Amino acid sequence: MRPRQWIKNGFIFLPLIFDFKMFVRAPLTNTVAGFAILCLLSSVVYLVNDSVDAPQDRLHPRKRFRPIASGEVSLVAAVVWAVVVGITGLVSAFSLNPTFGAIASAYLIMQVLYSFVLKHVVLVDVFTLASGFVLRVAAGIPLVLAERFSPWLFMCTFLISLLIGFGKRRGEIVELGDRAGTRAILREYNLPLLDAIISIVTGALVAAYSFYTFTAPQLPADHSMMLTVPAALYGLFRYLYLVHVRGEGGAPDELVLKDRGLLAGSAVFMLTAVLVLYVIQ
Repeated sequence: MRPRQWIKNGFIFLPLIFDFKMFVRAPLTNTVAGFAILCLLSSVVYLVNDSVDAPQDRLHPRKRFRPIASGEVSLVAAVVWAVVVGITGLVSAFSLNPTFGAIASAYLIMQVLYSFVLKHVVLVDVFTLASGFVLRVAAGIPLVLAERFSPWLFMCTFLISLLIGFGKRRGEIVELGDRAGTRAILREYNLPLLDAIISIVTGALVAAYSFYTFTAPQLPADHSMMLTVPAALYGLFRYLYLVHVRGEGGAPDELVLKDRGLLAGSAVFMLTAVLVLYVIQ
């Protein structure tokens, strides 16, 4: 169920924070509950994905130790548990909020399609993963009845998710080297293509977030949100450093937890954003 990757579901908190409701009890409680439900549904996706990928994972130097690929967890147990957790998650989602339930269902369906079909289509594979992050953000909106959440943040979420997705593909190719061909989708990519895409997405992300900080009408009129740009750039450049210099883009969720520079940059960014939105304003 990959608890370490549950951190990705933290994107559901963006509407809560950027709609100025982080300290309002009902929206906060709803978002925490929504986060827990997304953790259940994403776990279903991981169970399905690992079940489908078990034969290929056994050929991977790191993924062969996953519970299903290694035989520690049987395929039957994984499927049964996925069904139980999936039903529990969907029932909980619709009980919490019907709109949230619909978005959560769309997320689950899209990710299951990814596990069986979309992950084998070049470019579409990464676009699907990025869309999953956008749906995580969208899922938080009905839970807080967001009124001041800027559409710019959807674009920023999509772009940063594309960056992470293509960075992950690059990291996988570097990690596997000559064995990258054991995964069919990696044969569709090469380092020059990925480097070009990463450069384009990086530029678009910097522009989109910068425009958001001084054009979104929901933000302080003195444009103080621009104070978050340096921390955002540092976190972005730190990630690129890890991808291009250290070749560590293969597991971006782990990078956030283990790299002190990336963790510090993320913490400074969030602290600055909260100060601007809740104190300076």
